Amino acid sequence: MSLPCRPIVDTLRHMADPKYKAFQAPLLPTVEKDRILGVPMPHIRKYAKSIKNSPLAAAFLEDLPHFYYEEQNLHAFLIMELEGHRLFEALDAFLPYVDNWGTCDSLRPPYFKKAKDEQSRQELRQRIDGWLSSPHLYARRFAIEMLMLHFLEIPRKGDLDRLAAVKSEEYYEQMMLAWYFTEALCRHYDAVLPYTEGRLCDPVLKMAKRKALDSLKLNEDQKSALK
Repeated sequence: MSLPCRPIVDTLRHMADPKYKAFQAPLLPTVEKDRILGVPMPHIRKYAKSIKNSPLAAAFLEDLPHFYYEEQNLHAFLIMELEGHRLFEALDAFLPYVDNWGTCDSLRPPYFKKAKDEQSRQELRQRIDGWLSSPHLYARRFAIEMLMLHFLEIPRKGDLDRLAAVKSEEYYEQMMLAWYFTEALCRHYDAVLPYTEGRLCDPVLKMAKRKALDSLKLNEDQKSALK
């Protein structure tokens, strides 16, 4: 990994809370404890907004990979300030270095919600398709989440078939697949129910059913069919 960017890391260390680190570390089993400073996400988000568009931020975005977990989160929040091709280029550069679910799930670019015209939607779909095929676990997890957040307004059989065919051994990918199918089931119950009948691998199916049975979006009859 790169040597830490000193001004950035000094600021993050100043915001760190040892008690928060002790709370946070067990939640991030893929991140070594010495790479966690203990800075709450709201503080990092506020710091990102204070330095966005600055030469410091620009240099930091080029300084990959990072050492500290909080550096990764700061990078994610700075990326979310970007739009268009600059955003996609920054994501392509960053996603291979994401190594934990916390950073991955914090990365929700507002620009994706703005991509309403057909050309923008097609470009986003193409990018997501590329990330779904990535050799990097958290790039794939990110892609599944983006499909869930931005392309579940109608039940897309191509997406459902593709994700149902994934037989991953990676827990954090299985978890996101389960989240996707739970959300899809809650929105489009009749269309998605068949995928819970032998189409999903066992770990994903078990997690998806557990999430669905806990959901307030399904009625008791729908839940009974899942048991």
